[in-house]
Amino acid sequence: MFKYILLFVAIATIGTAQAQHSLKINIKDSDTNLPLNAVTATIQAQSLTAYSNDEGVISFENLAEGVYALSFQLEGYELENKTIQVPLITAADVIIYMKSNAEEMDEIVITATRGTRTISNIPTRVEFIAGEELEEKANMKPGDIRMMLNESTGIQTQQTSATSGNSSIRIQGLDGRYTQILKDGFPVYSGASSGLGLLQTPPLDLKQVEIIKGSASTLYGGGAIAGLVNLVSKTPTEERELRFLLNGTSAGGLDINGFYGQRFGKVGLTVFASHDRNAAYDPADNKLTAIPKFERYNFNPKLFLYLNDKTELNFGVNTVFEDRIGGNIDYIKNRSDFPDSYFEKNKTQRVSTQFTLSHKFNDRESITVKNSINNFSRVITIPDYLFDGVQTSTFSEFTYANNGEISQWVAGANLYTDEFKEKNNNTFPVRDYNQITYGAFVQNTVKATDWLDLEAGLRGDYVHEYGFSLLPRASALFRISPKLSSRLGGGLGYKTPTIFTEESESMQYQNVLPINSDTNKLEKSYGFNFDLNYKTHLTDALSLSVNQLFFYTKVNDPLILTPLANDTFQFLNIDGNLNTKGTETNLKFSYEDFKLFIGYTYTDATVENNGNKSRNPLTAKHRLNNVLMYEVEDKWKVGLEAYYYSPQQLTDGTTGRDYWIFGVMIEKLWENFSIYANFENFTDTRQTRFGSIYTGTLSKPVFKDIFAPLDGFVVNAGIKVKL
Repeated sequence: MFKYILLFVAIATIGTAQAQHSLKINIKDSDTNLPLNAVTATIQAQSLTAYSNDEGVISFENLAEGVYALSFQLEGYELENKTIQVPLITAADVIIYMKSNAEEMDEIVITATRGTRTISNIPTRVEFIAGEELEEKANMKPGDIRMMLNESTGIQTQQTSATSGNSSIRIQGLDGRYTQILKDGFPVYSGASSGLGLLQTPPLDLKQVEIIKGSASTLYGGGAIAGLVNLVSKTPTEERELRFLLNGTSAGGLDINGFYGQRFGKVGLTVFASHDRNAAYDPADNKLTAIPKFERYNFNPKLFLYLNDKTELNFGVNTVFEDRIGGNIDYIKNRSDFPDSYFEKNKTQRVSTQFTLSHKFNDRESITVKNSINNFSRVITIPDYLFDGVQTSTFSEFTYANNGEISQWVAGANLYTDEFKEKNNNTFPVRDYNQITYGAFVQNTVKATDWLDLEAGLRGDYVHEYGFSLLPRASALFRISPKLSSRLGGGLGYKTPTIFTEESESMQYQNVLPINSDTNKLEKSYGFNFDLNYKTHLTDALSLSVNQLFFYTKVNDPLILTPLANDTFQFLNIDGNLNTKGTETNLKFSYEDFKLFIGYTYTDATVENNGNKSRNPLTAKHRLNNVLMYEVEDKWKVGLEAYYYSPQQLTDGTTGRDYWIFGVMIEKLWENFSIYANFENFTDTRQTRFGSIYTGTLSKPVFKDIFAPLDGFVVNAGIKVKL
């Protein structure tokens, strides 16, 4: 009887084995023909799931004979559906080609590179802030863009005045004067007008922010040695956009912002207006303002004319009017009772125009004409000293572009004028200047192969009184695999001498001698960067993105503010160089409704002067950025932040201490409005908790370097309305 049972089992087993089959499928990228890892394949009727390995192979075992409907999914690729007969009719391998939808995902076109490519196809390394990320950062500081930039790896905003809050931006350890800040590609924040620029730019009317780290002088001339930040304004659409933001802070701040944009056939219009104010705020109770008293008005209308299918014209005006006063808080509240107190007043007016005319000859060729006029006046008053000056600058540019499928060309010429006039209030020499720069450039971007894109540019600038500079630049994009890419780039740069730097800003330009072309010369630089970008799915729900950047920049003969024997200061080109090198590491984990961002910056910035080497002051060697976001679409946003700064060397030779900053942001969303609250620096990290920020007396303070926040724990909350 036992042998019959064994025979029955054997027959059943053989029958089952004969009825079961295996299926192997090769998954490849349709453009590169490279294998795709972590593709999810699902047999829909049986809910069977398998994943492709590093070789792009998916295997199913123990399948019965029949016809199966399968779906193939991978983030960044279009969904593929395929019906497969099992067993296979032919011996040929089953190959599934998946098409990337990166072009659709990266709808943001980067304008700072002067081309029409999306961010995934640009050889130049560009970072951008747009969409929801821009709105989230605006919740934290809706009155200006300091925090938005400071939370990016490799970027540090440096406060230059303890009492007025003036700040500049440092990229990869280089001083603020080496960063070019643009508005829609126009240099309206250059020279004297760079002061207070970060504090006077609310983000509500911005569509995106583009950041290029490393030399971008080939495209934009002097001032882009460390990189550039391009603030891109919103444009009108057929659907009306009407937004309002009302924000209040525990430090006595109030922000009221409004934006309107809409296109009506051949006419479009955008209007941005804001009113920002703050009371004098002294959390340390040391009688000095951590946040000055200020009142500011912005009004930016812009008209768009779509003359025909090929020609567009737009004209806009940007205006800022602000009064701010910091210093002794008792003096600010009641000036008559404290006449001998220290104070710093800043009265600024900024009016700039932007004109752009573009015409397409055909689908490939186009020309663009640009012009801007910028007028910036600033009056700084401190006890026994007055600085009063007006800057008038213009920028004109003509550009020709030829955008083919394989190769893109852009060539152009521009003229930049910058005149500064100072009112002579004493016997000290005025710092007047009149700089004229003629420039021409050409750039080519070519798709060399399926895995390689190349970009090369050349610029020539002639700066009146300082001579000619030739600026080559090159970059490459390597598509190593669908998940791994790399960029390599570098170029030369220069900076025209100016007294308007963060060093002189901290002194209100007092006793700083004028720039002289007989004494000073152009600061010239070279630099390069290399990065690796890797994206993958660790599981069906967990994805990982890694970007590793290496950078190096050297500035020869940098300008250093040098004290002279008669209590005056002069900018001199030292016999040496300014070096900065380091790394940036960015990690992003996504799991269902959670996103974790981790950023680490290592910066080694040194100054070599006559053979003596020292660290560049006010540069954190180690920075750590941590952000955890929880988001339920159209319902909730919750963010936790933690930022670490290592000790920074100060200009007096001492070293500041390290510190952490923590924050929490919560936003509840409905269809047409949302409410939010941001608890910034809730551990109340302040430099005034580490020690005094000045020496001398309260009436005549000598301020130390500012390396940590002064305002401490501040809560801001508000409501955003979208109609």
